[in-house]
Amino acid sequence: MSSITIDKPASVSDATLASAPQVSAPQVSAPMAKSGNLRVADWLFRSNYASILWLIVRVWLGYQWLNAGYQKIWGNEKAFFWNGNGAGVFGFAKSGVAANATPMGAVGYGWWAAFLHNFVMPNASWIAKVISLGEIAVGIGLILGLFTGLAALCALSLNFTYMMTGSAGVNPLYALAGLFLVLAWRNAGLFGLDGLVVRRVVTPFSTASIVRRVTRRQPPLVGATD
Repeated sequence: MSSITIDKPASVSDATLASAPQVSAPQVSAPMAKSGNLRVADWLFRSNYASILWLIVRVWLGYQWLNAGYQKIWGNEKAFFWNGNGAGVFGFAKSGVAANATPMGAVGYGWWAAFLHNFVMPNASWIAKVISLGEIAVGIGLILGLFTGLAALCALSLNFTYMMTGSAGVNPLYALAGLFLVLAWRNAGLFGLDGLVVRRVVTPFSTASIVRRVTRRQPPLVGATD
């Protein structure tokens, strides 16, 4: 019987394999900026173009806080805050303490209810005035873009206080806007007084600047010997 012979394919030499160009698998790089942050975060919280967006947000939020403070001093709520011996604050804190007594109360922390009962309610008169002036100051700071990050942080603290006491309403939305303005403190006030004041006042007295001045090598004294 005749045998069937199968020809073996020509083998590729090692030298040929070594000289062949190496093709590496494509690598998918994350959208990172040079600073190491995500490009979206860099654009939102560092770029000048995003300052236009934050201008709209801070003017809107600033007006809301300015109007709230105005109503407490000169408007419809003045009888309960500025001129009412803090009746508005007292009643708000009292309702928060009462809500804590129920199983599904809006105030879910006993220590916060104790703070409302032992501190806020006895001092409601001057706390009402502080809140009224604070809301006015926050509104002006946000609208003018003056110390925007600090103003947004104060607004966020007020929202936190109101929500902890059991009030929702517009507070979650205001708190979200305030949080984004705190994160965008570098560029949120660029189209505002921050563009002028912060660069001239804060920068010369920044921590890094002070450290450089202190640690800067001084010239040797004339005639000084080791």
